[in-house]
Formats: sequence, structure tokens, C-alpha cells
Amino acid sequence: MKTLSALFFVLLSLAGRGQARINHTAIFVQNVAASGRFYQAALGLERLQDPFNDDQHIWLKTSPTTSLHIIGTADSVRDYFKNHHTCYSVADFDGCLGRLRAEGIAFEDVDGKAGAFSVRKDGVRQIYLRDPDGYWLEINDERMVER
Repeated sequence: MKTLSALFFVLLSLAGRGQARINHTAIFVQNVAASGRFYQAALGLERLQDPFNDDQHIWLKTSPTTSLHIIGTADSVRDYFKNHHTCYSVADFDGCLGRLRAEGIAFEDVDGKAGAFSVRKDGVRQIYLRDPDGYWLEINDERMVER
């Protein structure tokens, strides 16, 4: 446990100096094609060339410098907590809600009310949804600012 804590603090110190950054997030799914379609429909993510060039990987661009790697062959869908999620900020929150509704993709507010959004204390609107393998996503309209 001490080793993990030490590693965490080393990575944090490197990130603070610009020496470490998030490169990609990877998820392990049962159906790569279905997950790829979901992320492209829900978030409008652009597909990238992946070096594996097979049916078990899809890479999607999540920002100019980061990507989502969808990896296949998971044997089952897992149950995840809503607080364990990935958040995507969008410039057009209302347009995103419209796209989700048009695609028939269910979403909810922080309390679980279907088809609703929450407003955080800082005024940021947010929704939560699950991908085909049960991973939770938050989508919000927070303006991207350097922290």
C-alpha cells in the first residue's frame, strides 16, 4: 500500500510540472463494435487509426491529446458505481441532449431521475449515462479552463 501511495504522489508531482499527462483511457468491453457506435453516437467522438488493426480494438479521439481505447473480449458486463465515471465536457449541452434523445440513449440526473439533468452548485449542468458494458459517463457543460 505504501508503494502505491508513493507512486501516486510521484505522478502528481510530475503532472504539476508538466512532465506527466493523461494519454488515454481504456475500457474492456464485450462487443467492441457496439461500444464504438455508442461513443460515436453519444459523444460524436472521431475514430482514430489503431495500431492493432483488428476486430478487438477501437481508438476514439477524446481531445487533441487524449483518446479512448475500447478493447474487446470481456466475458461479462460488470456493475459499476455512478461515482466511478469518466466525465466529458461538451460545448453544446442542449445539442448533446437532443442527440442522445434522437439516438434513444437513456440518461439521468445525479439522483437517477430519467431524462433529467442536474445543476451543480457552480452552475454546471450535468447528466449521467451508462455505456453498453455498464461504464458510467458524466456529460456536462463546464467550460474548459486550465487549472
